[in-house]
Amino acid sequence: MTEQVVIDGQVCAIIVRNQPVDPGVHFVTPDSYSQQLAVMCHPAGKTIEPHVHNAVERSVELTQEVLIIKKGILQVDFYDRSNSKRAEAQLAKDDIILLASGGHGFQALTDLEMIEVKQGPYVGEEDKTRFVPNTKPETD
Repeated sequence: MTEQVVIDGQVCAIIVRNQPVDPGVHFVTPDSYSQQLAVMCHPAGKTIEPHVHNAVERSVELTQEVLIIKKGILQVDFYDRSNSKRAEAQLAKDDIILLASGGHGFQALTDLEMIEVKQGPYVGEEDKTRFVPNTKPETD
């Protein structure tokens, strides 16, 4: 159901593919992530008790975002600390990805509709650093 993209020992992304889900609530993120992602499957008639979320002060240092593919195919490229492309993944309709860390870029391979969810408030260009990918091979 889930895949991880790991670069240099760091989880860069968690992908939830459009596949059947086992009954219950399944968090795919560790408790330490500032963005929490779970997949849920409940039978008809299941009741989730009414609730409110309490005001809890949190500190968010790194923006994590979730993309939900509604239509089309999206290629996600993953970059290491030297801005070198190290991995890629293609997402299709109803796939979900949590971008947890590291650099990333996107290309719509077909006409694309997607939803993005991330922490706020949004602070514009202060929220990210754009870069030109490093195309030089790494040397030891």
